[in-house]
Amino acid sequence: MKPLLPSLREKKRYVVFEIIGSNFHKKKAEKDIISNILGFIGELGFSRANIRLIDDCWVKNKGIIRVNVKYLDELKFSLGLIKKIDNKKVIVNVIGVSGILKKAKIKFMEELKNATK
Repeated sequence: MKPLLPSLREKKRYVVFEIIGSNFHKKKAEKDIISNILGFIGELGFSRANIRLIDDCWVKNKGIIRVNVKYLDELKFSLGLIKKIDNKKVIVNVIGVSGILKKAKIKFMEELKNATK
């Protein structure tokens, strides 16, 4: 089967977010973030949005999520609705959005600047 042409592929964006609050476990935070997004946009919207947490880009309290460009606003809104992770009060802020993963790391995540160069 032939791969899709670049002009026919769906565009994606990388959303850099920060979790402000008490200490939490990374796996529990990922699970709670995914479940909150699922609760807001539903399973069909989740699959259409093609949401993926980038594992190797999780540093301290910052992370990166890949999303379809059409569902960017829904993702940002659902991240803003997260109030608890691991039954601890938190605030999730969206730091920025980029079209390229490398630029998202360099521009928004100071901890990963040296790793990408």
